[in-house]
Amino acid sequence: MTEAPIGDFPLVTDAETDPGFAARIRATPGGEGILRCYACGTCSASCPIRAIDEEFNPRRIIRLALLGLKDEVLRSQFIWLCTGCFICQERCPQDVRITDLMMALRNIATLEGYPHPTLQSIAEMLEAHGAVLETGDFENEKRAKAGLPPRRPPAKPVRDIIEGTGLDAKLRAAKAKTTEGQPAGGKGGEP
Repeated sequence: MTEAPIGDFPLVTDAETDPGFAARIRATPGGEGILRCYACGTCSASCPIRAIDEEFNPRRIIRLALLGLKDEVLRSQFIWLCTGCFICQERCPQDVRITDLMMALRNIATLEGYPHPTLQSIAEMLEAHGAVLETGDFENEKRAKAGLPPRRPPAKPVRDIIEGTGLDAKLRAAKAKTTEGQPAGGKGGEP
């Protein structure tokens, strides 16, 4: 944001906005309802994350996105804090589908080269174990007691999926940005 504030609000220049950002969000699965938001605050008032971290504000994220502040939204840690509990989505009077919207913003951030650092860990766990959590001897013993077959790490298919979706390239590019000193989905640019 520009350094010439008015009160507590920094000025935003045309160079900092992307007028097509809201349209891009609407074209992304999950983001179709963003224009229905009239900033009533039900999402923020309902959010359990907001109860823990007052800076997290779904309504503000939506407002920044509608204003075209793409970099601020995509670099924000906040789009990654949504737990997907659907409380805001169930209560939204305009059916904005905020949980789905946060997933759309995460997808756009990843495509734009700002994946959250945890995505690398998730991709590594998926490749190694075929699941986000490792299934070891303890879990397989529990599975046997329940009459389920043991889970074993998959062979090559998960790596093929990671490569086929381009996630590996996005993660490598984000890692390169981070090593060059640019934040990649970290706290930089928080709303």
